[in-house]
Amino acid sequence: MIGLISGTSMDGIDVAVADLSISGDVVELVPVQHAEHPFPKDLLEKPRDLAEVCAFDTSLGQAFGEVAAGYLPADLICSLGQTVHHEVQDGDCLGTLQLGQPAWIAERTGVPVIADLRARDVAAGGHGAPLASTLDALWLAGMDCTPAVALNIGGIANITVVRRGAAPIAYDTGPGNALMDAVMEVISAGQRRQDTNGEFASRGTVRDDVLKKLLRDPYYAKPWPKSTGKEHFNAEYLQGFPTVPAEDMLRTLAELTARTIADACRAHDAGVVVASGGGMRNPVLVEALTQALDPIPLRISDGLGLPRDGKEAYLAALLGFLTWHGVAGNTPSATGASGPRLLGSITPGSGPLRMPEPHRTAVTKLKVGEPKCAD
Repeated sequence: MIGLISGTSMDGIDVAVADLSISGDVVELVPVQHAEHPFPKDLLEKPRDLAEVCAFDTSLGQAFGEVAAGYLPADLICSLGQTVHHEVQDGDCLGTLQLGQPAWIAERTGVPVIADLRARDVAAGGHGAPLASTLDALWLAGMDCTPAVALNIGGIANITVVRRGAAPIAYDTGPGNALMDAVMEVISAGQRRQDTNGEFASRGTVRDDVLKKLLRDPYYAKPWPKSTGKEHFNAEYLQGFPTVPAEDMLRTLAELTARTIADACRAHDAGVVVASGGGMRNPVLVEALTQALDPIPLRISDGLGLPRDGKEAYLAALLGFLTWHGVAGNTPSATGASGPRLLGSITPGSGPLRMPEPHRTAVTKLKVGEPKCAD
């Protein structure tokens, strides 16, 4: 099983290969390998008209197909694609658009492809996000320290709260790397898209006046379920804030991400936070988050078997596997959907579809097996 995704930050195409099996109420995921491939440079600009949307959809689908072809053989490919727009108004998600045409992936690999996974949840009244809540709720169900909070820091940060005897809660807490990435792109005239290893932020100091203004954004006080994206947290968002040195702004934005995540975790009496995502590569952000959470322990997902850089691609593989076996892939208490739904659409490979019999038992746990070495 191959999982594919390019995250909100558009800093790469993530791929993961997993062996998945299902028995009773348990899905076992055995990590085989994961990697990050460069995101096509000619697709870094957001499409501006329908012609560019068509070209983007085609080119990214072809790029995904080339990446997946390097990891064959596989029985199934699942692509979460690239979110180019996520429309939320007055707390309701009105639509979501992921591109990376799956027909190109299927044509290149000859393997069935499951894609467009968020739309069905949105059609059922949900936000289509965070879909990571499905993996997180199954994965952390057996933890002794509860409530356990799974945290992913990509362009946007999201959490899943897992406690015994209660439905999972999940939502976007606010910006992860999105605002920091926007500042880096502006100050480098488009030559750099991220503050690698927190190089600039490490030389800055937190500007309390700017931070206080940032924290007044109404999004943070909204009730869950809720979701957001770069439609809100982008370069234009920072216009009107005091002009400060780039290093200070980047350090302040790292503090914003850390504080808003920590505030959300405390609101749910978190016993432990298990973190993953590209934001965990930024030591300035990790240090700020550790301090903001204290005394709540911060653990890295690698210690529980899922690599921080590959977790979202393994999520894609899991969601595809669930759909393939007739198991709902959303978590209604997290996304706000009216009920459980099979996610995605299926594009056949080079031959007729031969799907397994639907699995009739509700899935309640995810077991992460010992990683395999790829041949």
